[in-house]
Amino acid sequence: MIRHVSIIGTGSYLPEHIMNNDDLSRLVDTSDEWIRTRTGIGERRISVSMSTSDLAYEAGAAALRNSGLEPEDIDLIICATITPDYFMPSCACMVQDRLGAVNAAAFDLTAACTGMIYGMVTAEQFIKTGMYDNVLVIGAETLSKILDWEDRSTCVLFGDGAGAVVMSGTDRGLKLSATNLESDGSKYELLTCPAIPLDNPCVNTEFIEAETDLNEITGAEMSAQSMIKAAGQSKIRMLGQEVFKYAVRTVTDNIRVLLCKANLDIEDIAYIVPHQANQRIIEQASKTVKIPIDKFFMNLDRYGNTSAASIGIALDELVAGNMLSKGDKVILVGFGGGMTSGAVLLERT
Repeated sequence: MIRHVSIIGTGSYLPEHIMNNDDLSRLVDTSDEWIRTRTGIGERRISVSMSTSDLAYEAGAAALRNSGLEPEDIDLIICATITPDYFMPSCACMVQDRLGAVNAAAFDLTAACTGMIYGMVTAEQFIKTGMYDNVLVIGAETLSKILDWEDRSTCVLFGDGAGAVVMSGTDRGLKLSATNLESDGSKYELLTCPAIPLDNPCVNTEFIEAETDLNEITGAEMSAQSMIKAAGQSKIRMLGQEVFKYAVRTVTDNIRVLLCKANLDIEDIAYIVPHQANQRIIEQASKTVKIPIDKFFMNLDRYGNTSAASIGIALDELVAGNMLSKGDKVILVGFGGGMTSGAVLLERT
C-alpha cells in the first residue's frame, strides 16, 4: 500500500557574518543601488569558519528537533549540495556521524539550486515504497568558496546557508500532494562551475596548444579542451540573460503542471515558495501566470541566492512564523544549473 508522505519538521541555519551591498562595493565595481534594483538583494550571509557539512549539520539538527524524532529514527539522509567539503566522503555521511543517526544510509545529490526539490522528491519515493520511514533532506551550500569575487555579475547574487526537512510516512504536518521534476541538459552551459580537469600521464594536450580549426575538433576533444583550460578555475560562470529566460519559463511551467495534477486553481494556493534567486525573476513569473506577487514568499533581500539551501530556509521561516493554517496549500518551485527545475505541492493538515 502506498503511504502518505509529509514534512514533519523544518530547520535552517545561516552563518553569522553579514556582508551587505556596501561591503561588496569595496571589493568590486558596484553599489547598493545597482544591486538592489537588479536583484532585490540587500545583504547575504558569508561563512568565515564553517564548512558546508557544518551548516548542513546545524540545519539538520534543527529539523530533527522540530520533528520530535530522535537521531536513531532517521533511516536516510540526503544532502543536496554543489559545494561539499570533499568529493568523498559525502556531506551526508559527515552529517550522519555528527547527528548520531547510526541507522541511516546517507548520500549526496547534485541538482544545483533545484537540489532541495530533487531531494524531497527522491525521499518521497523511498517512503512511499515502504523502504524507509523517516528521511532527513538537507540543502546546504558555501557558495562563497566558488565565487569569482571580481565578477560583479555573479558575486553579488550568492550567499551561504542551509535548510532542512524531516519527511515521514504520515499524513500529519505538510503533506506532499503533487510533485514534478524536469531537466534540460542541452542548456548546461548556461550555468557552470568546472570541477577537476582531465590531468594524467596519458593526456595529450598538444592539440590545445596548436591552432586547430575548431570545425575539425570532435565533441569529445572540445570537452577535454574545455576541462583542461578550466584548470584552477572552479568558479561559477553564468549567462545571466539566458538563465533569466529559463527561470521564468520553468517556474511558470512547473506551477501550471502542479495545479493541473492536483486539479486546483491558483486561488487555492496560500503561498508559493520559489527558489530565491532574483526578485526580477519572481516578479516576471508572477506577471506571466497572473499570480499576485504577495503570494510569493521572498527572503532573498536578506540572504541572496543560497542555491540548494534557499527553498529549505524559506520554508522554515514560513513554518516558524506560524504563517500556515490548516488546509493551506503551498507550492515550492525551483530551478538551477543542469539545467534543472521542479516543484512540490504541500498541504497543511
